Amino acid sequence: MLTPLTHFALNVPHGFFTRQGGVSGGIYASLNVGLGSDDTRADVLENRARVAQTLNATALVTAHQSHSAVTAFIDSPQEGLQADALVTKTPGLAIGALAADCAPVLLADAHNGIIGAAHSGWRGAFDGILASVATTMRAHGATHISAVIGPSISKAAYEVGPEFIARFEADYADDLDLFAPSSQTGHYMFDLPQFVHRQLGRADVTAHILAACTYADEDRFFSYRRTTHRAEADYGRQISAICLPR
Repeated sequence: MLTPLTHFALNVPHGFFTRQGGVSGGIYASLNVGLGSDDTRADVLENRARVAQTLNATALVTAHQSHSAVTAFIDSPQEGLQADALVTKTPGLAIGALAADCAPVLLADAHNGIIGAAHSGWRGAFDGILASVATTMRAHGATHISAVIGPSISKAAYEVGPEFIARFEADYADDLDLFAPSSQTGHYMFDLPQFVHRQLGRADVTAHILAACTYADEDRFFSYRRTTHRAEADYGRQISAICLPR
């Protein structure tokens, strides 16, 4: 039985799943759901089936994510989607966002029966993925959206270079307080979860943050940056998924 993290604000079946409870081995141990990884495909499919079963879903849909601001509305299982957020009104259809340091965001208007799942790294948040998913939900009848930001890399672990802060100086000067000097001259530590939280607020979405760092907590989470620092060949992906009850 999987034991994902949850939050009362969403009020529909959902889970911010950890890396625990799956069948994958080695660097992918154990609940790797990334079809784009080099893990054994049969193991990934079994892991995804366990996620769907935990949510009592008839199907689980994720998209090919590219740090875009594209949201796709779906009403049935689909493959080959190119998007960084999904929205549905179909009971029993679980939608999910994959991440391994980026911020997964689950959204719901339980009263009107509309849910969303977004993958939001700094680039997606910067370019508008959170406004995009909120706009799509409202276009399909949402009136009050609650969101929860799942486990992602924390400010203490997210060092960025001078070219990064220059982008914010140009377009998000109000958010420069999210940067703190790092031990390396000209570099900064960036608070991704708080930036995602602010972008949701700018989209008039009530949001909550689950305080868990994917980089620091190796027992529970995969981390792209941790893998990079260790020069490992690949990394697993965890999933955050949501489903309207059937």
